Amino acid sequence: MLIRKNAVIGFLSGCLFSAGVLAQGSADSVITVPSVPVGASVSLGGTVVPYKDVTFSAQIPGRIKDIAGEEGDHFESGAELIAINDDDLLAQRRSAWANLANAEAALRNAGVQYNRELISPYGSEQNDAMGGMGSMMKQFTNPMNSMMGSGSSPGFDRYAQRYQSGTQLEQARSQIVSARSAIDAIDTKIRDAKSVAPFDGVITKKLVEVGDPVQPGQPLLKFADMSRLQIKVEVPARLMPGVKKGMVFPARLDVGDVDIQARVVQVFPIADPDRHTVTVKMELPPGAPGGAGMYAEVMITDVNAKVRDLPVVPREALVWRGSLPGVYVMNENNERQLRLVRIGDDVGVDGVAVLSGLRAGERVVVKGKEATQDGSKSSWQ
Repeated sequence: MLIRKNAVIGFLSGCLFSAGVLAQGSADSVITVPSVPVGASVSLGGTVVPYKDVTFSAQIPGRIKDIAGEEGDHFESGAELIAINDDDLLAQRRSAWANLANAEAALRNAGVQYNRELISPYGSEQNDAMGGMGSMMKQFTNPMNSMMGSGSSPGFDRYAQRYQSGTQLEQARSQIVSARSAIDAIDTKIRDAKSVAPFDGVITKKLVEVGDPVQPGQPLLKFADMSRLQIKVEVPARLMPGVKKGMVFPARLDVGDVDIQARVVQVFPIADPDRHTVTVKMELPPGAPGGAGMYAEVMITDVNAKVRDLPVVPREALVWRGSLPGVYVMNENNERQLRLVRIGDDVGVDGVAVLSGLRAGERVVVKGKEATQDGSKSSWQ
């Protein structure tokens, strides 16, 4: 982890330095170096991530039947992205509908039998075949059998037959419920055979191709909303007192070292028990370069560090000799002298803190063509 110094006063701009101009020519100008309270901050590496992303996985076994597009293709919400062959499910669905038709027929038959038991005094098929005479004879024979100790009570026989018919009726109804449930389960599997875009976005990665066999749980496709980008960074727990939702921190994207301001939009409620860090997401401004997966660097203020005053110069005042920064300082004889300095982080819009090699109150040249190309002798050559 790289610890650097960063300004806690973020409102400084070029106006701070223009106010200190002592002399101005056509190619350069001289300013008095101001002192600014600067606190410590930590540079944390993060990753640019999409605002929303999802990974589709197979819910049923089968073969990939269709993929809507390639990586980078845009789709609107509700579009079908990937489909698994569902011929077997369609056959099962037809069989389930046939079972439902049989259950409905059984229900109608049970209803007729139950109604016959309610209407007919004794309800037997033999009685129906004999007509009314059989019913009249049964009224006389059944009581005589009961009196002689043979046979059962006619009332109990009628009750048993009616109960049996009612049971068959309830069973038929249950079979219909079971058949309809089987259809619903198959319809759910048919629906799971297709993956639909939950929001507007693009395909970021295909993990299978048409014709590939898949099993439940196997990743198929990655889909993301790239209209808004965020930086995902792991912040050490000790720095979290200085990070709140809505705060803005300076960040640098790994695309031409572009400096931006990232706003905190989400702070995870718990820390990682292994790394003792808290996941923080910061929103990038619209039009920021780069894309998901790229590296980003965020400067987080360390509220536990002491604040000290450091000299600040405009970035235009820096003169580079290879990888070493320096500034032209006006000496007692009012001559320019190149001096090696060690710089910190940005201050405001166009300022940079100087950690060593320069004192507040000294005069430096804001470099122009003459300031960077003259033959002035430096103090470190």
